[in-house]
Amino acid sequence: MRRAPRVDINHASVVKALRDAGASVVSLAGVAGGCPDLLVGFEGITHLIEIKHGKGKLNLIQSAWIRQWKGRKVAVIYTEKQALAVIAAQKGDA
Repeated sequence: MRRAPRVDINHASVVKALRDAGASVVSLAGVAGGCPDLLVGFEGITHLIEIKHGKGKLNLIQSAWIRQWKGRKVAVIYTEKQALAVIAAQKGDA
């Protein structure tokens, strides 16, 4: 029997905030292997976001995945405000 993926307690509120801001959001939480939690599209740019809660830190598998990733930098966020800052900052990064 397949188990539901573990997600941080703030996962749903971060997804809602991003969608309310006009972003497309796909949860990748079930992918495993260190893959970040969210695939986010906003104004033609794709972001990968890892959600943490409280004093949560990246585990070894997540850190390794992020280090080897050749695309846009993975954002590690703790709050809805930080998630929104990721998509807001893209105008200067594009």
